Order: sequence, then C-alpha cells, then structure tokens
Amino acid sequence: MAENGHKDLDEKHLLLLQDHEEKHFMSSEIVRDIILGVSDGLTVPFALAAGLSGADVPSSIILIAGIAEVAAGAISMGLGGYLAAKSEADHYSRELKREQEEIIAVPDIEAAECAEILAQYGVEPHEYEPVINALRRNPQAWVDFMMKFELGLEKPDPMRALQSALIIAISYVLGGSVPLIPYMLIPVATKALLVSIALTLGALLFFGLVKGYFTGNQPFISAFQTALIGAIASAAAYSIAKVFQRA
Repeated sequence: MAENGHKDLDEKHLLLLQDHEEKHFMSSEIVRDIILGVSDGLTVPFALAAGLSGADVPSSIILIAGIAEVAAGAISMGLGGYLAAKSEADHYSRELKREQEEIIAVPDIEAAECAEILAQYGVEPHEYEPVINALRRNPQAWVDFMMKFELGLEKPDPMRALQSALIIAISYVLGGSVPLIPYMLIPVATKALLVSIALTLGALLFFGLVKGYFTGNQPFISAFQTALIGAIASAAAYSIAKVFQRA
C-alpha cells in the first residue's frame, strides 16, 4: 500500500508539473549582457560625439571617430564578456573537482556540511538523515547538491563565453549607432549634435524603462537614472572640449 501511495504521489506531482509551465522571456545572464552592451553603447559614443562637436569638428570626422570607437568598444567589451564568462566556467570546474575529491576522501565531513545546510532551512535531524543517506548513495547528485547549496554555483553553459561576447558586442554596436545616425545625415556638427541629443536621450529613456522592467526596479526611476547618466557624460565631454578649445 505504501509503495502504491508513493507511486500515486509521484504521478500527481508529474501531472502538476506538466500543467504548470513557467514562461521566462530570457535568462538573467542574457539580460545582463544586453544591458551592459546597450548602456555603454549609448553613452560612450554619445559622449565622444558631443565632445568632438564641442571642439567644432566636422560631422564627417565625428562620424569616422564614432564608428572607430564603436568598433573598438564592441571588440573590447565582447572580449571582456568572453573572459569573464570563461573565468566563471574555470572556477566552476575547479570547485567541482574539489567537491568530487572531498566526497571520496572525507565523506563524513561532507555529510555534516549537508546536515548544516538543510538545518538552515528548518529541516530537523530525523528529516534530513534520510536525505543525506540518499545523497551518499548517489555521488553525482551529492556533488550537484554541494555545488549549488554550499557554494551557490550553477553549472555554466559550455557556450556561455562565446554567447556573452557576441551579445555584448552586438548590443554595443546597436546602442552606439543611435547617437551617430544624425552625423550621417546632417553635415553641420552643431545641428547634428542637437538631433543626436534628442535621439539618444529618447533611446536612453526607453532603454531605462525596459531595463527597469526586466531587472525588477521601478521602470520610470530606471529610465530617469539611465538618461541622467548619459546626459551628464555628454555634457562633461562637451564642456571639456570647449574649455580646451578656448585655452
């Protein structure tokens, strides 16, 4: 009877899981990469173009400098994202090897650590002992448990480093193209700057709203903060260029 009861319970859980489908737009890592790429892509070329406009540089030169900066920034940030993700994967591999060795060399200590982790969640000794025994019979599950609950590490996607590099680089290019579009169409730099300011601030506000939505922050506050950072950066670059021009 007990065996049939467990079987019915398992079937019930499976039915519940089948009926409950969680829908996620994208992973937090992808959102983070897009935010990193677009925010810098909008801000840095915008500040560069504003600074060169302040120095009365022709639109054609600003456009060339902006494109060069976007290309260099996309490569630099893409490589930075790749190396960061690669470092995380290497760290996970080192810790995984150490945990695999420890459950063989010092299983009792690892079992005690499991007990401590479960106790933090309010599980009583008579409740977690069967769990620990079950983990000891399954070394792979035991290692996975320790990696997640002791070290807080999730197994990284093997394609994560390349994916991160591409997403950050593409996001940077997309963001960086926004403040440069007016310089492609308007030959007078001062006029192009005004259009660039309006276009980029609008893009920063929209991006801030989207960022606030996906990060759980208040969208309007996020939009204001994002636009303010871009405005301060461009104003500083423009002012510095004007100061050196008059010097």
